[in-house]
Amino acid sequence: MTIKFTPRRSIEQVEEGTELAPKFDADGLIPAVTTDYATGELLMQGYMNQAALTRTIETGEAHYFSRSRQVLWHKGATSGLTQRVVELLIDDDQDCIWLRVDVAGGASCHVGYRSCFYRRIPLGKDAGTELEFTETDKVFDPDEVYGDAPNPTKL
Repeated sequence: MTIKFTPRRSIEQVEEGTELAPKFDADGLIPAVTTDYATGELLMQGYMNQAALTRTIETGEAHYFSRSRQVLWHKGATSGLTQRVVELLIDDDQDCIWLRVDVAGGASCHVGYRSCFYRRIPLGKDAGTELEFTETDKVFDPDEVYGDAPNPTKL
């Protein structure tokens, strides 16, 4: 199967039509938000390029583009924590992807937590800026899973 994205010709086509015409940014990327299909829990936010979106559609497993490593990335290829896509949605102006997934192994974050969103920012005028952990138990030990692979987080 060859996936072909339709050129964007009109607002009506993009917003009301049935043609897949994603809008990739100047770097060739589109944001992708990923949630757990069963619970709705936000797991991660990443980016896809045309190849990642194509591979996701073709395989039914999440693929992303790693901005830090500049490579196509099959989620879980190293860790085994793959994301089986149950539903793939695109927003109204086709510039954001939403993946609803079933996660093998129960975690999506390379740090070991279930979700990449494991800290809360306090709110209010007297709140301060110290982050509050919403998860304290890791699902896996990143050192055991990734060994000496380079950490994707860049300073």
